[in-house]
Amino acid sequence: MGRRLWGISGEPGFWSGDIWSPHNSQYVFDPYSLSHLIHGMLMYGILWLVASKLPVRSRALITLVLEALWEMVENSGPMIHRYREITISLNYYGDSVVNSMSDIVTCMAGFFLARVAPVRFTVALAIFLEIGMLLWIRDGLILNIIMLIHPIPAIRAWQLVH
Repeated sequence: MGRRLWGISGEPGFWSGDIWSPHNSQYVFDPYSLSHLIHGMLMYGILWLVASKLPVRSRALITLVLEALWEMVENSGPMIHRYREITISLNYYGDSVVNSMSDIVTCMAGFFLARVAPVRFTVALAIFLEIGMLLWIRDGLILNIIMLIHPIPAIRAWQLVH
């Protein structure tokens, strides 16, 4: 898909905590890594509900494939355009290869965390992470989904205040 290993600047890095930085989605981790952790927890829960007869390995493989597919969709031209047009990701040009791979690993960490942790802990952690992201970066998994499917101008205006 034409992505660079370390993104548009080619500069390697471990953490980019500023979502307005050109390094967001380019380094190994960024605030959106937390939403990928939630992806994994949600996938574990959903697959446990609908396919609990499948071995954990099979459910993990399904999660891995779905997250990899999401990374491809998320980094496609039309989706990048959509992000830039209707969300706060005004300077989003797609993830670096390293960031995409890290997002997949983080998703799998969420999957395996949900497998070993009590359900109440996993649900509480997902809620805590969503609220934390809302307070920290004015975004999160739920708002991202809402804004991609049905953008709300008032939410976008609130998100753009930084």
